[in-house]
Amino acid sequence: MEIAPKQNLAISAYSQLKHDIIRSVFAPGEKLLMSKLKERYDLGVGPLREALSHLVAERLVVAISQRGYRVAPMSRQELHDLYDARTQLEGLILELAIERGDDRWEANILATAHTLAKVVEINSTEQVLDVWDARHSDFHTAIAAGCKSPHLMQARAQLFDQVERYRHLWLRETVLSEKALARKRNEHAELVDIILKRDAIKARDMMRAHLMTPVPIIIEVMERQGLA
Repeated sequence: MEIAPKQNLAISAYSQLKHDIIRSVFAPGEKLLMSKLKERYDLGVGPLREALSHLVAERLVVAISQRGYRVAPMSRQELHDLYDARTQLEGLILELAIERGDDRWEANILATAHTLAKVVEINSTEQVLDVWDARHSDFHTAIAAGCKSPHLMQARAQLFDQVERYRHLWLRETVLSEKALARKRNEHAELVDIILKRDAIKARDMMRAHLMTPVPIIIEVMERQGLA
């Protein structure tokens, strides 16, 4: 079934605006003026309002009664809550994945880990961020997919969306640093080794520790940028 043109426009508005909020094109607390949004995205009020409504539901945008919309603020409290929720859920999902995953699951983990670890020549900073982040996401999703629960995967995706703004602060500090990137490669290799040994408890604890490593870095960046 084809998507209606109006729906296409709303999806486009949502994707572009969400990307720009995550990448801090619009700062936390900044008012989202409809006139500027129309000019930036070359879209009408209808698709933009629909996009903003979706982003309100995802807690990336705040609706202000009779006064339009603002980018949702960022805080240490939200950062800690989101990362705690995400690590707890990811640990549970990994335990189930180790219990339920088959040979194809293992092969997919190895394939995505290999792709993530490969060194590629990329022209710009933004491309480095986009390519590494996409491959990193594929790697972790391949691990989680072994749980074979669409509902858990949906909950995981929703938490990931909400944590993205904070992750992106960490991403710039990590992907553009050879030392930090090498540390991540080692963590990923150790994680794959434990998962393939089917040591559920050790893998769960390692995954939780791995997912929490960005938090101190994010706090440091937030302080530097006056966000904390």
